[in-house]
Amino acid sequence: MDQASDVHQGEERAATVPTYTVDELAARAGVTVRTVRFYGTRGLLPPPVIGPRRVGRYGPEHLSRLALIEELQRQGMTLAAIERYLEQLPPDLSARDLAVHRALVASWAPESAEEITRQQLQRRAGRPLADRDVDRLAAMGVLDKGPDPDVFRLDGALLRLGVELLDVPIEHETILASRTVLLEHARAAAEELARLFQEQVWNPYRESGEDPDHLAAMKSLSAHMQPMVIQALVTAFQRSLSEELRSAFRTTGRP
Repeated sequence: MDQASDVHQGEERAATVPTYTVDELAARAGVTVRTVRFYGTRGLLPPPVIGPRRVGRYGPEHLSRLALIEELQRQGMTLAAIERYLEQLPPDLSARDLAVHRALVASWAPESAEEITRQQLQRRAGRPLADRDVDRLAAMGVLDKGPDPDVFRLDGALLRLGVELLDVPIEHETILASRTVLLEHARAAAEELARLFQEQVWNPYRESGEDPDHLAAMKSLSAHMQPMVIQALVTAFQRSLSEELRSAFRTTGRP
């Protein structure tokens, strides 16, 4: 096949790819036109292709990227964090690549936070909660406080443990410092695991020509990796902390 034929076929394939105006893209994504343009100015969306009459045309990759942004926001990521996240992705991801990436991200997402009033929170906690208790729960990451002092965003999976720790004699500043240490090291571990996943799973998938069997295998691997990785992190942390505490007590001469 000569070069002219290749170009002609490429043009035919491009002509079959659906494109959207900014209004059509916003409608399909379920966002406002203002949001689309704002994401564009932040660099979260690639610029549209300028067509006849200077009308910008968006493609499926823009729609998939909007869906990925929505998924990341659902996990609680700020726009600044999403911006950094998207900057790490290869620039030539297709709409299908982005859709797969979104599916994998969603499969590792924790349970979404729920909105809860102070009265509901106290009923779930099984005890009255003073402002100091709420502050301690927020420091532990159990809940987030908003502008309304009686409405919170709650991580239900952490509530029981957080309530048990309320009566432990640990200073508020110590809780904040401990959380900072844990988050920093958890981020470092997550970055290394993401790099490993990209090299061993994501890149082979892309090189496979989007083979459906490989895609299914990758999703299955992701689903099986999650509990294994979490258990490995918990076990490693427990052992390391136990060793460090024994060492610290030996150093201070305590039994």
